[in-house]
This record gives sequence, C-alpha cells and structure tokens, in this order.
Amino acid sequence: MRTVTFHIQRWDPDRDEKGAPRTESFEIPYAGQLTVLDGLFHIQEKIDGSLAFRYCCRASICGSCAMYINGRYRLACQTNVKHLHTDEVRIEPLPHLPLVKDLVCDMTDFFAKYEYIQPWLMRTSREPEREILQSPADRRKLDMPIDCILCGACYSSCPSVWGEDHYLGPAALLKAYRFEVDSRDEAVKSRLPSWDNERGVYRCHVITNCVEACPKELNPTEGIQWLKMAAVRRRLFGRGK
Repeated sequence: MRTVTFHIQRWDPDRDEKGAPRTESFEIPYAGQLTVLDGLFHIQEKIDGSLAFRYCCRASICGSCAMYINGRYRLACQTNVKHLHTDEVRIEPLPHLPLVKDLVCDMTDFFAKYEYIQPWLMRTSREPEREILQSPADRRKLDMPIDCILCGACYSSCPSVWGEDHYLGPAALLKAYRFEVDSRDEAVKSRLPSWDNERGVYRCHVITNCVEACPKELNPTEGIQWLKMAAVRRRLFGRGK
C-alpha cells in the first residue's frame, strides 16, 4: 500500500522544557483520499497517543485545526494530501505563538484581544418588539467579515503582532469592522476607543500577510483600512457610520 510521510514538529513541556522543538516522522497508509487531520488521527490512535493537536468540527467552520502545513497556513481538516502533490507533509503549529504542546498553541492573548473590541451586537435604543430587519444591501456588507472562523492564521502571520504585544491584530479588528458596518449595531461611541488608537488600526502597516494566510480567503486589511477612514470621518465631520 502506498504511504505518505508526516514530518511533525513536536514539543513536550515535560520533556523538552529547555530544548528546541524537534521533528518526528511517521509513515501512514495513503489510499488517495486523506486529509491532514485524518492522518493526525491515525498517528494518535495507532502509533503515538501522546501527539497533541486541536480539532472540533472537521468541517472548516470552527478554526481549531489551523496549522502551518508545507509552508502555508491551512486548516488540517480542509487540506487533502493529494492536493499537496507530494508524499512528504511537514506539519508545524501556528508560528510566532506560545506553544502548549506539539501542534497546540496558547491562544489566550488572541481571544483576550478579540473580546476587548466587544464583538457582539449592541443597541442603545429601546429593545425592539420584533426582529431588526436589514436591507439586502446592508446585509451584503457583512458577507466578508462574518465568515471569519477565528482560526488565528492571520494573527500568527502578522509582523505587527510579532513586534508589538499590545497590537490587537487583524482578526479582532476584522470583527470590529463586522459590527461597525452592521446597520443594526448602535455602539459607535462605546466601541470606537477600543480600536481607534495605536494599539488598534494605526499599528497595521498594510503588509497584507493576513490576506494571504486566511484559509477562508477573507481580507482583514480591507476592513482595517475602512476603520481608519471611518475614524477620520468621525473626527472631521462627527459622523456615525
């Protein structure tokens, strides 16, 4: 039977506390249809049960299995080995993030920054008696940012994040954009201070690594530039949205 070799970056805090991550290789059977996540399950269940990685939905929705696979940010559940066009698959955790173990990164700061921008619908007017309707045009404004699955690939790829611990990062700012363009949201004044500062949109240098890294093909840079322009309009003209 044909096999494929997975070269996996390993790091165990109990075993490698003072050492650099190491690479271990595993040969697994390959019949032509195999996702990277399937291969990791095979290793964990039949070869080495200590292998650590995150997963959840297995449908490219939750973002849990984002990894650095053959030199690109990818979702392990979405990546079919045959589309890599090689029998050698190198798998690493998201770069530039603290390691917990093997392919598992510490996402604490990522989600703290996400929560900081208050990523939920906020209303200041009286609670409506029925659902708040949107026009098709208003709903289309959400088509891009609403598809973010919080996988962290854009955050991991961003040089501004690497060099500035306090920068919110592209994922959090894309979510800020998502609510700023939502016609139902009324939190213009309360949410603005969270991103209209050096920790927020002005730390983005439009390198666009986030666009290339996003496995859902979203454009965080576009959302961040919209926020910059919105902030200027509000300062000059006192406009809301």
